[in-house]
Amino acid sequence: MPRYRIDIEYEGTRYSGWQVQKNARTVQGEIEHALHSVFGTTELEFQGAGRTDAGVHAIRQTAHLEVATMLAPEIIRQKVNELLPPDINILEARKAQPKFHARHDALTRSYLYQVARRRTAFGKRYVWWVKDPLNIAAMQEAARGFAGMKDFQSFTDDDPAAKSTKVLMEEVTVKEAGDLVLIRVRGSHFLWKLVRRIVGVLVETGRGTLAPKDITRLLLEESNAPARFTAPPSGLFLERVTYAGERRLTDILPVMLVADRRVLLDFKQERKHS
Repeated sequence: MPRYRIDIEYEGTRYSGWQVQKNARTVQGEIEHALHSVFGTTELEFQGAGRTDAGVHAIRQTAHLEVATMLAPEIIRQKVNELLPPDINILEARKAQPKFHARHDALTRSYLYQVARRRTAFGKRYVWWVKDPLNIAAMQEAARGFAGMKDFQSFTDDDPAAKSTKVLMEEVTVKEAGDLVLIRVRGSHFLWKLVRRIVGVLVETGRGTLAPKDITRLLLEESNAPARFTAPPSGLFLERVTYAGERRLTDILPVMLVADRRVLLDFKQERKHS
C-alpha cells in the first residue's frame, strides 16, 4: 500500500496528549477519525514520531500514513483538514518511501519551551509565567551541563515505553526574546516529562534555588528534585522531527513568529536538500 509522510500542527490544550487512549480525547484519535471518514475504511496505519503529553502543543509533528488510495497527497490534506477541529491542522502530506517510519527513522526531536517574565493578556495557553526575576546567564551555564549522553533517571517517571533512561542530548539552549525566555531541547529521543523537568530545573537555577553545578549532581545521583520542579505543559511545543538529509533548526523564535518566518520558510528550503 502507498505510504505518506504527514506533518501536523496542533494546539494541545484540549487534548489528553497525542497518543490514542480509551475514553480520552487525543490528537491522534481526532486525526484517525477523520482518516477513517475520508477513506471509508479502518484498514490503515497512522503513527506519529513521538508522544506529547496532555496540554503540550506541536509546531510540526510528523507521522506516517499507510492506506490503499488513489488520492493525491494534497487532496488527502484538504479532505482531512475539512473534518478536523480548528486546533489541529495538517500542514503537508507527501508520498514517502514504502519503508518510511515516522518514529524509527527519526534522527532527532527538538522541543521549544516559552517562559514569560511578565503577566500577559495574550497567549496564556502557550507560556509559563514565572513571576520571580531570572538569572539568564546562570540558566545558560546550567543548560550546557545537559549536553551529551546522559542518564536522566531523576528527570522522568516510570516509563513503560522506555528501554533505558539514557538519552543523547544534542542541545539545550536558553535565549532571551523580549519578555520571553526561550528554551530549546534537542535530543535523540525523550522520556516521559523529561523536557518539562529540564525546564523546571533551569528555571530554579534562574531563581537562584539551584546552582549550575547542581546539574551534574542531579544527573549522577537519584533525586526527586526534578519532579518537584516540573514545568507546566502550556509552554511546551514539539518543534521539529528531523530525518536523514534534513538540517536542524538554527534560529530560536517565539511561537507567534514561527509559522510565518521559520517553519514554512525552512521547510521549503529543506525540501530542496532532501
